[in-house]
Amino acid sequence: MNASNPALFSQASAEVIGLHRFFVDWFVAARADTVDFTRFEGVMGEGLTMIAPSGQILDRDAVIDHVRSSRAICDDGFAISIEDIRPGWQTEDSIVVLYVEAQLRGGKHSRRQSSAVFTTSSSAPNGVEWRHLHETWLQVPER
Repeated sequence: MNASNPALFSQASAEVIGLHRFFVDWFVAARADTVDFTRFEGVMGEGLTMIAPSGQILDRDAVIDHVRSSRAICDDGFAISIEDIRPGWQTEDSIVVLYVEAQLRGGKHSRRQSSAVFTTSSSAPNGVEWRHLHETWLQVPER
């Protein structure tokens, strides 16, 4: 079934953008002390899986540990932009969202195509939580 719920796409889009703002603040050394890590942990749904651009499969604990240990590793030049965000398959309480994540890190650019599965969650800041994320390189970080 492909039920349309425009509000769900709005919530999931806000979550994609909001979480990537969190990443910038968490990773940039000058801002890391201003960020509450529970914002990230709280939206990573139970049973979350992530397929990294390298093909490595990570479970929820591995994703959380990786992000936690990456605090304050970037300088002020680190940036993420979200482009071409659009809905995919959806039901009343689940949606696939497709987007491109562009990064600038250490003066080097990269881009990845992402697809994420979200389900509704009354306790999440944007009303959805992440259930699955798959990232594929479009532009590998420059060397």
